[in-house]
Amino acid sequence: MRDPRITQLADGLINYSVELKPGERVLIENFGVEESLVEALVEKAYEAGGHPFVLLKESRILRKLYTGASREQLELMADIERKQMQAMDAYIGLRAGDNINELSDVPAEQQKLVGATIGKMHTEDRVKGTRWVVLRYPSPSMAQLAGKSTEAFEDFYFNVCTLDYGKMDRAMDALVSLMNATDRVTIKGPGTDLTFSIKDIPAIKCSGQMNIPDGEVFTAPVKDSINGVITYNTPSPYHGFTFENVSLTFKDGKIVDATANDTDRINEVFNTDEGARFVGEFAIGVNPYIQHPMKDILFDEKIDGSFHFTPGQAYDDAYNGNNSSIHWDLVNIQRPDYGGGEIWFDDVLIRKDGRFVVDSLLPLNPENLK
Repeated sequence: MRDPRITQLADGLINYSVELKPGERVLIENFGVEESLVEALVEKAYEAGGHPFVLLKESRILRKLYTGASREQLELMADIERKQMQAMDAYIGLRAGDNINELSDVPAEQQKLVGATIGKMHTEDRVKGTRWVVLRYPSPSMAQLAGKSTEAFEDFYFNVCTLDYGKMDRAMDALVSLMNATDRVTIKGPGTDLTFSIKDIPAIKCSGQMNIPDGEVFTAPVKDSINGVITYNTPSPYHGFTFENVSLTFKDGKIVDATANDTDRINEVFNTDEGARFVGEFAIGVNPYIQHPMKDILFDEKIDGSFHFTPGQAYDDAYNGNNSSIHWDLVNIQRPDYGGGEIWFDDVLIRKDGRFVVDSLLPLNPENLK
């Protein structure tokens, strides 16, 4: 018998996240998620009057493909997937697997090629051309990363993924309005003293329509406005390697110095293309059920009391002119148990130690979202 929480999750993905309408096509791209969720999504798509399509992928197979693929081969693979994506109205990406580091030994040059072909297809055709949502699905390896038993992690997962996103959506309106009226942002914390402008760049709320789990409001910095230093306190997997102790120094918007537990490797990432050393997103995380990092960015970027500051491609709906084949959400948690910190908008303190202190934003504090 299917866990009823799976059916509830599928219903939310089809009818809330991508809002599938009669006659519309939805691509369900599955990386190793159990069949019951895929089956439930297909059922809910048909119930909504839509036309589901399913694409199955496995990380171990992709590792073999990517390691030996030529540029021409990857371009053809991207072109084939692009044609399919362009025929869709909606996209649901399911991610699971037993080893988050499966692609870690794909050579760096090959990873760059994948980003410039398959990755570019997703940023240009999936993100811009469909209503989309991406989610991780619980597995023993994810439970291990989170430091939980498999059963406890599953309970945590369904709490996170089936919370009242409509309530969160309404509570975010005040933060969106405030960000849209803000020019200068200052962020302070251990190893961090950063200033930048977000003037005239739209703020966008993320409340279950594009990612599950969700819970962030994002915008982008004015491209050349960033100055200072930021030190991230959350481990961040990227192309199969987990970076830690990442510290970036900015001058007029550009990363002029980058250090980490593998400084050479992180600079290879930022040398991917010209836009990789500029920032495409600034976002504030508010999901009340996500408290600690688990080396999975779809969870970590929504951590209660966090923000992320993202080198690489800017989103079209909060576009600052930066283009890149990378988009790397690096996370800093500002709750007291992670060292604290402050966010200021135009010299007004709006969040201290991970909690909003402005009256209009109090509904976004965790006890008010559960």
